[in-house]
Amino acid sequence: MKTYSLYFGVVLAFIILAFTYTNSFIVKGRLVDETGTPVIGASIVVKGTKNVTSSGSNGEFSIKVPRIGSKLAITSLGYAKVEIAVKDEKELVVTLKRSSQNSDQTVVVGYGSQLQGKAAGISIRGSRSMVASAPPMLRHEEAKMYRSEEYDKVFDIPGRNKNDFNREGYDRIVENRFLKPIDNPLSTFSIDVDAASYSNVRRMLNYNKMPPAGAVRIEEMINYFGYQYPQPTGEEPFSINTEIAKCPWNEAHRIVSIGLQGKKMPVQNLPPSNLTFLVDVSGSMETEDKLPLVKASLKLLTEQLRQQDKVSIVVYAGNAGLVLAPTTGTDKATIKQALERLEAGGSTAGGQGIKLAYKTAKGNFMKNGNNRVILCTDGDFNVGISSDDELERLIEDERKSGIFLTVLGYGTGNYQDAKMQKLADKGNGNHAYIDNQNEAKKVLVNEFGGTLFTIAKDVKLQVEFNPAKVQAYRLIGYENRMLAKEDFNNDKKDAGELGSGHTVTALYEIIPVGIESAELDSVDSPRYRKSLQKIEPGTFNGELMNIKLRYKQPDGTVSKLLQHPVMDQKTSISSASDNLRFAAAVAQFGMLLRNSEFKGNSSYRKVEQLTSTALLNDREGYRKEFLELVKKAGKLSKEVAVRE
Repeated sequence: MKTYSLYFGVVLAFIILAFTYTNSFIVKGRLVDETGTPVIGASIVVKGTKNVTSSGSNGEFSIKVPRIGSKLAITSLGYAKVEIAVKDEKELVVTLKRSSQNSDQTVVVGYGSQLQGKAAGISIRGSRSMVASAPPMLRHEEAKMYRSEEYDKVFDIPGRNKNDFNREGYDRIVENRFLKPIDNPLSTFSIDVDAASYSNVRRMLNYNKMPPAGAVRIEEMINYFGYQYPQPTGEEPFSINTEIAKCPWNEAHRIVSIGLQGKKMPVQNLPPSNLTFLVDVSGSMETEDKLPLVKASLKLLTEQLRQQDKVSIVVYAGNAGLVLAPTTGTDKATIKQALERLEAGGSTAGGQGIKLAYKTAKGNFMKNGNNRVILCTDGDFNVGISSDDELERLIEDERKSGIFLTVLGYGTGNYQDAKMQKLADKGNGNHAYIDNQNEAKKVLVNEFGGTLFTIAKDVKLQVEFNPAKVQAYRLIGYENRMLAKEDFNNDKKDAGELGSGHTVTALYEIIPVGIESAELDSVDSPRYRKSLQKIEPGTFNGELMNIKLRYKQPDGTVSKLLQHPVMDQKTSISSASDNLRFAAAVAQFGMLLRNSEFKGNSSYRKVEQLTSTALLNDREGYRKEFLELVKKAGKLSKEVAVRE
């Protein structure tokens, strides 16, 4: 009897398993927002299971569900969470609505989602969870060297000092101060099209952590966003646009914007590309927000390539090696297969990898083409050439070959932001931080031309202020882009690059003549300076300032000079353009995050209000996402104040 009972039980178990198996099926679908735009990088989880995936470059997804009636939980930053029951095997089209509230329950991180305060540990493609995201060969004390404090708070890693920030590296920023044109008539700086600071700050805020001051570069936060400046109409590769209004955080002051709009070139007219993907495959790159996200990012870029484009892939860990010889852009399957085979492990010989990447790029150099190395790393070099000075010298030598550099940063916990900045600055390049697939799509798809195709290099600005109108001025941000006044006319001095379709915005805060201001430092008059000639208020027909600009062609060695005088205006911030209102809101946000001494009467609530008036032309939803981050930061700042 026992034998029959056992037999019956086994048979019944097989029947149940078979029934379950035959009733499971693959659900396919697509995620869009209320405008029909695909939502990329959203997390899709089958409730009650460990099945999870994320939406792709067109918002598409597919996921296995156990039965009819299974529920899908869909989350994405800036959108309301959606739960939907699967009714049949038909393809789903799910519309996500923008959320007006901060979501404290779910944060979208790269491919999956992390439940705040719980060891959710969700990941994709059968990979192990974030709880076990350190390489298996590392002990806890080794793993903690690159684990972030945010992970440790959630997962309670043994031996971690929770008062430590982590091993991320940021340079100290000394903010620009107010200067008097009577003493300092010229303000000289290089343009900066990098936008890494904003996406990095976003990542920290999404982990419910206020960013350190060194991570907040206000010019990069402003330039993360596009602005509606007119396209150039003449032979110059960009247009110059200026605007003046009352300063929103100090109404006695003025704010002046200088906006450059790069000429947008149709993709079919872009020169052929010789691209070398330089991928860090060291042990610290193993977590889901690093090498797996690198692969997904470069696959998105691969989809943009054409017949005339070529790709090589160089990797480095303890050593460097070539894993894909030059391959035409139409052979996308071969490029993707080479990417998919990459695995992480070992130390980080970044200098060796850079040398091999440039050697590979030079060996396939395209005359009149776009020759570029694309470095994907967390920047944590620890073998061979690894100091900032050594790497800077290496990059400076290599850039003479006419090869540009794009630096894409990834990861949390050991991200070396300062090193990445220096590499991009010295390598005639740009720097972006990729925290999820949405950001990868923004940088490598939506801004494909601007990221990879330079239309003007060594772009410098020199602004001269009229002391009859301006008592003092302050450039907001650009601290690591300041130049000596003599550098402006020196064509040997390196400066920033402008890409196809890119916009660059710089803001000055102006204290008009006759305004008393506590921001101005008192300095005794020089003993030996001759008496200054009295300057009449009407001097230079009401000019507030004069902008001089120099740039070179991408393959040029001699710069061209442009000039643009700016006339004084008295305009309220409410009457200013969306461009100026939004840029001013981002600047305020940055000053609040940095706790700047120049923030005036700024508040997170005032930033929200100003942002809300400048949400037009927001097709991709970046400005609405910014508004959500402002609300989140405001809430976090109150919590920090209570704890302190």
